[in-house]
Amino acid sequence: MTEQITADAVVEAQALADAAARRLDVRMRDLATVAEQHEAADLLCRVWRADSPDQLINGGMLRALEHSGNYVVGAYRDEVLIGAAVAFFGEGHLHSHIAGVDPARQSGGVGFALKQHQRAWALARGIGEVCWTFDPLVRRNAHVNLHKLGATAADYLPDFYGEMNDGINTGEATDRIYIRWELLSPAARAAARGETTEVDPAVWAAAAELLGRTEHDAPRKPAPAPPLDGRPLLVAVPADVERLRISDRETARAWRHAVRDAICGALEAGYRITGMSRDGWYVLEVKS
Repeated sequence: MTEQITADAVVEAQALADAAARRLDVRMRDLATVAEQHEAADLLCRVWRADSPDQLINGGMLRALEHSGNYVVGAYRDEVLIGAAVAFFGEGHLHSHIAGVDPARQSGGVGFALKQHQRAWALARGIGEVCWTFDPLVRRNAHVNLHKLGATAADYLPDFYGEMNDGINTGEATDRIYIRWELLSPAARAAARGETTEVDPAVWAAAAELLGRTEHDAPRKPAPAPPLDGRPLLVAVPADVERLRISDRETARAWRHAVRDAICGALEAGYRITGMSRDGWYVLEVKS
């Protein structure tokens, strides 16, 4: 149950979002003009390595979303657009459809600052939950979502979007993990203050390996596989799936099916995803 949104909570969220932007010398603003919207579409196109914004989200769609009151925001440094995020209203939540940062500026905290701005924006409008999907094979996104933002993994969605031709996802099954970000949960509030959590060492020590990886970064199933007997479980993902898709597409596809089978089987047995280690292991625990 999402906590009641108070004026103090909105003020706190805005202050934390402003502080995150200031630390990076970044300014967030609504993308309100046609020129800004087309520039954002082009930036997202570069992030996804798409041939055209029409394969992803184009300026016309951003225009319609912004005009109808949805979240269409850019991150600027020295008046240069370096990131963009787009979300629209769902049933009782904000659905974060796409967000990206200029590839030359990734891993610098701009994505986190954008999400904190999105959090404050949603709370100011009485929305206490933001949801989105991400590719379960991209471990840095899993760690950011589950630990740096304090969100939770709600479901595993096999081939959610079907076939796509946007560059990054071309020729790949579009499995996704569905994320719920309860904006006033203790985890989200702590994350907004910069208090990042990690996998509990006690949980890690008690866990059994459900899917591992070889020294050549291929999926490896233990023999015999551990029983789903209530112990925490570990499911590996590749070190860098985006690079692997270029160097060894067949191994990348093998990872897709191995991770899908492992996680979906565990979810059906009553487990839930509770974390992602920095070195690329999902942790699953029995639902309490």
